[in-house]
Amino acid sequence: MDYPGNLFVVAAPSGAGKSSLVKALLELDSRLQPSVSHTTRPPRGQEKHGREYFFVSQQEFDAMVDSNAFVEWAHVHSQRYGTSKKAIEDRMAMGADVILEIDFQGAVQIKNIFANAVCIFILPPSWEELRSRLERRGEDSPEIIDMRMKNAQLEVSQVEKFDFVIINELFDRALFDLKTIVHSQRLKISAQRRARAETFQALNIP
Repeated sequence: MDYPGNLFVVAAPSGAGKSSLVKALLELDSRLQPSVSHTTRPPRGQEKHGREYFFVSQQEFDAMVDSNAFVEWAHVHSQRYGTSKKAIEDRMAMGADVILEIDFQGAVQIKNIFANAVCIFILPPSWEELRSRLERRGEDSPEIIDMRMKNAQLEVSQVEKFDFVIINELFDRALFDLKTIVHSQRLKISAQRRARAETFQALNIP
């Protein structure tokens, strides 16, 4: 089904900066709304239930899987993450643009369900910089960082499945690139037809 709103899907290896970029974009663009995923992992730092994620138990997650509540779900770093299909559809049906942070597995699944989804991959400028960012974050043990670096190699190898790629070397430049992608998508004729169907009809454009 075509919805008047757009769906933007942002993926990246851990530490590449996707959360910071999406947060900054949401502060600048009032038309964008975040999609909050469910996860079985515990909160980090100042994260709050219902804001960054819905933090649920393994049993609660199982129940949602059994009821087909997720448009996608996946194992990431020994935890599970899932995206509610209804939450996305409801917002897009009202004309909102939804932005979703997700791993590459979920992004591919989303694209199979929402054909008009715009998939964006965030790359680090180098492997050395990615490890440095993970270490500076101060949230993970050396063993977890090694696991994230190993997973990142697989994730980066999937970049050709995405519509756009941003290299997050300088944050301000990467944020500008992300804003540009969102604005350009809104101006595509297919997106305009969905968002402004009444205008096309009034102008007798088939």
